[in-house]
Amino acid sequence: MVQEILKPKIDGIKYSLSDIPLKAVYTTEDLPGWDYETDLGDPGSFPYTRGIHHNMYLGKLWTMRQFAGYGGPEETNARFKYLLTQGQTGLSTAFDLPTLMGYDSDDPKAHGEVGVCGVAVDSLEDVEILYADLPLDQVSTSMTINGPAVIVLAMFLANAQKRGFDLKKLNGTLQNDIFKEYIAQKTYLVPPRPALKLIQDMMVFCTKEVPRWNTISVSGYHIREAGATAIQELAFTLADGFAYVDAGIEAGLEVDDFVPRLSFFFNAHIDFFEEIAKYRAARRIWARKLRNHYKAKDERSWKLRFHTQTAGCSLTAPQPENNIIRTAIEALAGVLGGTQSLHTNSMDEVLGLPTEKAAHIALRTQQIIAYETGVAGVVDPLAGSYYVEWLTNQMEAGACEYFKKIEELGGVMSGIEKGFFMKEIADAAYRFQQKLDSGEFTFVGLTGYKEEASGPKIDILKIGPEYEQRQCQRLEKLKQRRDNSEVESALCALESGLASGANSFPLILQAVKAYATVGEISNVMRRLWGAYREPSVC
Repeated sequence: MVQEILKPKIDGIKYSLSDIPLKAVYTTEDLPGWDYETDLGDPGSFPYTRGIHHNMYLGKLWTMRQFAGYGGPEETNARFKYLLTQGQTGLSTAFDLPTLMGYDSDDPKAHGEVGVCGVAVDSLEDVEILYADLPLDQVSTSMTINGPAVIVLAMFLANAQKRGFDLKKLNGTLQNDIFKEYIAQKTYLVPPRPALKLIQDMMVFCTKEVPRWNTISVSGYHIREAGATAIQELAFTLADGFAYVDAGIEAGLEVDDFVPRLSFFFNAHIDFFEEIAKYRAARRIWARKLRNHYKAKDERSWKLRFHTQTAGCSLTAPQPENNIIRTAIEALAGVLGGTQSLHTNSMDEVLGLPTEKAAHIALRTQQIIAYETGVAGVVDPLAGSYYVEWLTNQMEAGACEYFKKIEELGGVMSGIEKGFFMKEIADAAYRFQQKLDSGEFTFVGLTGYKEEASGPKIDILKIGPEYEQRQCQRLEKLKQRRDNSEVESALCALESGLASGANSFPLILQAVKAYATVGEISNVMRRLWGAYREPSVC
């Protein structure tokens, strides 16, 4: 399958965005041996092709979780509160680049980036401000962070404890998918193997102490944004998921004790039916693997739960209002594909962080789909479509070919170290660029139907230097008033624990309670394990 779609194209044949050759019409002949019970099943029944709940959105709509974060914790807290008043049903936190990379706002490497692509978080004090007055025991909280994810989660939990919340009642998701960082996004701190040990430590801790928390959101989104096809996104994301299952078992956990708290995060790109087929295939593959290979007994372990975000890479700077339309179509694909939560991109995200108005339109897009279109009134209305079922099979077949290649390489970790994933994505991105350059694919307003324009005609949110100045001043004052001997003692204990192989999470939690910073804790890890340099690919 994978090799087939890379062959030179034949004139007159249409192709999906992932280069799958398409016919004009599909019939029963395109589904030889297809069986309703085996390949489809009822909604809420194995293998969950039609969705993980029997009544899907008739019982509960998807969580409307708009990604938010800019400037300092004060600004992001205000944006959270605004979105909740407008009908958002879950929090989703975006962090700035220094935080994602494990640097404090006063680090020279952070200069010019503080608060620019998300909220700046340096210490527990920032987290206290960030989530102030929010009902953390009633609203689900998502945090999109990976390299220093264990540090930020420790700060979140420490803040919750200070406010009197029972950790066992907290509900949320930590992205914490370090594999996709090495594969695509590149915001990592240390080499892959010690980074995975940090995740194992956190999984063990949360399984016992924060049982409702989704410890990893296995993320195909960034893999797709880096240039992967839908098949590659599906295959690489599920391969990462299986690798985390293996890691949890290696850490001594029972499959059914931790797998129900793994969730997924997929891209919703612009090829409508291909995206729907991708989600359906993902559920089927996961269910079969968990039941048949890992011998999971709890049905919750078989059910792949996922969040969806519309495709940032499909947005265009020219004619940015067109992005409202793209986002609506992509969001509809996520809903028809059975997502559990959804973020709709704002029309201005290709130009900067969302303005309040753009975020408002993006949220209203979800609400119009939910309440006006009628698509939430029927479970999996596309089931039985010859084309959709055929395309679902194609997605599964293509993913399975990749699983074989990854296994031959020695698994996900080995594939990362050999540069396999990076080269596959780079090749796919190059092929798509060729389609743009040749005119084979048209981006309306960008490569076709262009207009003369002197610049963007919409307001853009600008993050000025005052945010960085305020953040650095707060950090300086914190370091003056905290008990620095307690901080030093906690950091020494952490370094000893990391060196000995002890579970690091309680030690990180103790350090953040002493108000050790993200950068200080990250530097302990860097000193011990060194920096990571990815292999070159060509």
